[in-house]
Amino acid sequence: MNKILAMMKQHERALALLAVIVLVLLGNGQLAITDPVESNYALTAKEMLAAGDFTSPRIYGNYWYDKPIFFYWELLAAFQIFGTGEFAARFFPAVFSVLNVLETYYFARKLYDRATAFLSAIIFGTTIAFFYLSKAVITDMTFVFFFNAVLIAFYLAYRSGRRWLYLAAFFFSGLTVLTKGPIGFLLPGFILLVFLCVRRRAGELLHMKWLPGMAVFLAVGGSWYYVMYRLHGMDFINTFFGVHNFLRARVAEHARDDVFYYYTLIFLVGFAPWSFVVLYQVKKRWAELRERVKQRRVSDAAIFLFVWALLVNLFFQCMATKYVTYTQPAFLPMAILAGRFLLPKMRLVKRTAACMYVLYAVLIFVAAIPLCEQQSGRTTAEALRNLNPDGALVVNYGDHNNDRIHYRASTVFYYGENIPELIGHEEMEDVRPGGMSWNAKNVMPFLAYEDLPPETPILIICETERLPFLRGRLADSALENVYESQGTTIVKAIVPRRRIANPGDAE
Repeated sequence: MNKILAMMKQHERALALLAVIVLVLLGNGQLAITDPVESNYALTAKEMLAAGDFTSPRIYGNYWYDKPIFFYWELLAAFQIFGTGEFAARFFPAVFSVLNVLETYYFARKLYDRATAFLSAIIFGTTIAFFYLSKAVITDMTFVFFFNAVLIAFYLAYRSGRRWLYLAAFFFSGLTVLTKGPIGFLLPGFILLVFLCVRRRAGELLHMKWLPGMAVFLAVGGSWYYVMYRLHGMDFINTFFGVHNFLRARVAEHARDDVFYYYTLIFLVGFAPWSFVVLYQVKKRWAELRERVKQRRVSDAAIFLFVWALLVNLFFQCMATKYVTYTQPAFLPMAILAGRFLLPKMRLVKRTAACMYVLYAVLIFVAAIPLCEQQSGRTTAEALRNLNPDGALVVNYGDHNNDRIHYRASTVFYYGENIPELIGHEEMEDVRPGGMSWNAKNVMPFLAYEDLPPETPILIICETERLPFLRGRLADSALENVYESQGTTIVKAIVPRRRIANPGDAE
């Protein structure tokens, strides 16, 4: 036993990396594609692959300008290698999760030493936010890796004087813009500008190789935008930059989340357990820390990491639209600061990390898999295939409250056919995409009650709690519940030739 423990200690870095790899891949083939976000990415890539189009994102047969192309390229590559399933959709988020851990280790090693690098990496790789994002079919792990690479390349160039590394910062900034949009250039630029001003080294801006750097940036990050403009003109510009960037920053997509303490709570939860470990240790060592700051015994690297983490949180706090994943780029600098701070508590960090690995592995099977199934239309799609061998019309009856349409793109992803949203003629103009509004997200097909084919079996997907409204809408139709599971009911309907009930009768 002692020999085994000694061997494990000798190879603890390799074992920790292996644990991360196992964790990010564990259960990926069983985690259903969920709504409302994952399904949009997966369905878009599936349609692009079917169309043989690797340039223009599309969904429900319509061009879709929500996000840039890089993450879709990842999904397309994975779908071609593994098929259009759950494991493939989650493969590259898992790959970039591992790369983010390695990136944390690399930068902490450059700034400090191997011990700090090891603790920083395992802290980063055992946060709750990391566990979630490593499994999520969204852009964030890719974006975070490139975003962090921009600032790492900048700081290494700044500190070492090897200014050719600034070109690497421009290169990664181009990839960041290809993954998330203009924020991939603006926010890192803002962070490095503030840092240089704080350190009174603003003159370094003149040595950042702007001309070759911008050429690299535009070649890497701008080429796809130019092609999209040539293909789709101002429709792409207005929707991508206008709605999905400018409007998102100015108008809250989810007004309830636009509160001043939002990202404070998100950090405490997302960076757990380490947020609470660090806060407890800060309380214990407060006098020592205050004295170090008072005597200005704070390293240049620590100042850079602090400015980086602080500005990411402040920047996104100022944005109207808030998401739980937006401040993930602050986690690398926070992990390194925490790793350095907790260096005297190495045994505590290792034991806590080991417990978190085990906890996450258990949660995948007892919580994540069941929860993903509840948030997915996978079982509904399977039921539709069994109930509809003759290919009858399938429609969705969703909730249109709070300016959002409750529509499961995951059902379409698994079913393999477009499913129109059932709506009244009088509501069409209210939900139609156009202008600077969130209606731009309503790219799913619509079908009016008045246009339902008469005397033909129709299958209607409906939330069970909304069945009374559906029955009011189709009061003179023959309705039969043919499937019910997890709050979803499939209704078989036959609409008579006469007009349906007055829309005002139900709602």
